[in-house]
Order: sequence, then structure tokens, then C-alpha cells
Amino acid sequence: MGYLDETWWSRLAQPSLHAWGEEGKPMKLHGKAVAKDDPDPKALSCYGVWFPGDERMLLRFVTGRPVSAVTTEFLAWACGQLKQHGKTAWLLTAWLLTWDNASWHVSQHVRGWIKAHNRAAKKEGGVRIVVCPLPTKSPWLNPIEPKWLHGKRAILEPERVLSALEVRERVCAHFQCDLLAPIAQNLC
Repeated sequence: MGYLDETWWSRLAQPSLHAWGEEGKPMKLHGKAVAKDDPDPKALSCYGVWFPGDERMLLRFVTGRPVSAVTTEFLAWACGQLKQHGKTAWLLTAWLLTWDNASWHVSQHVRGWIKAHNRAAKKEGGVRIVVCPLPTKSPWLNPIEPKWLHGKRAILEPERVLSALEVRERVCAHFQCDLLAPIAQNLC
């Protein structure tokens, strides 16, 4: 069973935190800004799938935003990783994929890709995908959501703005994943 979701890792926004301070002195978290000549995006999109059985997270960052073509590329990469690590379910090579109803998850492009992928995987012996969609507007049912929140708190840097590379490195270090090249968003 794997829980998939996307998130944005902001270089500026601070996650919700609880803190204690001196009595009578209010705590202030100052806003951050990037220089006008900063080439890095303000936020980085990331796909992730969490496997609770072995507490393993697979991550890939995206140049751009989540769209159907990027989703299928991430799914293909994740299936390759699962096949490489020998994940099985029901004595068949299958991935029980739980995700929400984001437009790029339920698009005709993604559904068609999964159907074609499953036919090829059955024929050639690859990892098939069994989609288990979550109910609409119920992100709290996806156990990867708290993982994202804890990750955002873990990479927090209150003193300065991190570069895009530093954000990717800290996220991958937190989730103990390899830092791979981002998936390019090809808009044809």
C-alpha cells in the first residue's frame, strides 16, 4: 500500500509552529522576501509516495507544477523503484495506490496511462497499479499529509531564505531519499 500526494516546499512561507517565549513579550516571526535577481522559484513542487510498511518515502521534485504528464512520469519512475525493490501485494506484483481526487490524478490522460501501463505490466511482468481513491475533500484521510507537515517543520530556516537546491537537499535528507534530478514539465 502506498499513499501518493504532491506538495509545495516554500522558500518563504513558514509552517505552523508552537513555541514558548518570555512572559509578557510577544513572539514575532518575520516575513521573508527574495531578491529581484534570485533565479530560484519561490516554491518547489514535489511528488511523494509513502509506504508505511517499511516507513519508506519516494520523492521527486518537479520543475513547474503538478500536471497529468508529470504525474504519469512520476508513476512510471515509482513503479520502476518498486519493481527494483521487489514490492508485492496479493502474491502479484501490484502497487495499491491511494491518492486524492486532484484533477491531474483523475484526468483521462492519467487513467488511460494507468490502464495501458497495467496491460503492459501484466504482459511483461512489471508492477501494476491498483488505484484506491480517497473521498472528495478529505485530505486528512491520506497518511502522507502529516509527513509533509513534519518535513516542512524539519527543514525550517528562520534566519535566511534557502536556495532551491538547499530545500531539495534538506527535504531528501529528512526523508532519507536520494536527491534526483527534477522531473521536467514538458508543455507540448
